[in-house]
Amino acid sequence: MPIYDKPVRVLIRDMIADLAPTAERPFSKEAAFQWFAQRYPKIKEGTIGQHLVRFSTNAPSRLHHGVRPEEDLLFQIDGSRFRLYQPSSDPAPIHAASDVETPTEFVDADAAIETKQPSEFAYESDLRDFLAKNLSIIEPGLKLYRDDEGLTGIEFPVGGRFIDILATDSDGNLVVIELKVSRGYDRVIGQILRYMAWIEKHHADTKQSVRGIIAAREISDDLILACSYLPNVALFEYQLSVSLTKIPTFPTRSGENT
Repeated sequence: MPIYDKPVRVLIRDMIADLAPTAERPFSKEAAFQWFAQRYPKIKEGTIGQHLVRFSTNAPSRLHHGVRPEEDLLFQIDGSRFRLYQPSSDPAPIHAASDVETPTEFVDADAAIETKQPSEFAYESDLRDFLAKNLSIIEPGLKLYRDDEGLTGIEFPVGGRFIDILATDSDGNLVVIELKVSRGYDRVIGQILRYMAWIEKHHADTKQSVRGIIAAREISDDLILACSYLPNVALFEYQLSVSLTKIPTFPTRSGENT
């Protein structure tokens, strides 16, 4: 049930009408937060950020939020500014994965530290999407975060950056999950702690705790040492396996051995 008489997907249209009456009037994410704080203070900043992504025609992360054509209202200028979408001059809206020309988002500065090839981006997104559907293999009762309007915790926006997966545990607490396609180094500690602090400050309910999970193909010794002082951050290494089944190309003739 919506907190107010109107759901956020409707309220955001009112906000757009106030802050961006024309395409020549861009607005900032902070202005959007202030607009809601003055009129609908119970709406969390994380929820507002999700809807800004959902309504931005050029944001690849909108695919995780069940976007509809009638929500093609905004164009994201950069990580913190938006304007009205202009169909006559802007690229066609992203409605499917095939519409995304490159794997870039309005980039997480921490992700830029690691030089990734396009195949690695695809691999990380595949890993993320698989885990989002199978979070119980990490921990029984772990589920993908979903709000009352169906927005999910995949690539959850946090202050201009994106959490790989935001989940809830069996007690209803929030879990920030950060994925690394290869090795997890100790520098990821600052990244996940910042995400956890943002979620606690801007999105969690007063009774919800926040903890973190780092999953990588290999966890470095330095990361293990750093996390020994962080009881609310858990480490996981993942392994992938492939099995093959031979498919016969010709039918076996009667009486022949297989």
